Amino acid sequence: MSKKTSQKEVARKNRKSRIVKKLKLQLDRPRLIIYRSNSHIYAQIVDPRTGHVLASASTLSLSKNGVDARGNKAGAVLVGEEIAKIALSKDIKSVIFDRNGYLYHGNITVLADSARAQGLDF
Repeated sequence: MSKKTSQKEVARKNRKSRIVKKLKLQLDRPRLIIYRSNSHIYAQIVDPRTGHVLASASTLSLSKNGVDARGNKAGAVLVGEEIAKIALSKDIKSVIFDRNGYLYHGNITVLADSARAQGLDF
């Protein structure tokens, strides 16, 4: 049985391919990649040359550490702050923001703004 893809998923994949084409040309800075599910928000900083994950934070990892975090705007603020703290502690000051095909709206905007407020430059 094959899974039927919705129009939203197809549109996101099309946006993602356009974004990735542009970002693959920029190998000078690591990428901050966002993934959003129904329950959680994930953020990773990836080295574009090797593909290795340099830092990561999510509402799932924060909730394991005792912080009440979900996939809402409050959780997005916490993930943005956490990923910025981890990146700055590893001397990563500037990143390229990869929204992974999601619209720059809602939780994605909140996460980006909170990471910028903590000192991460993108």
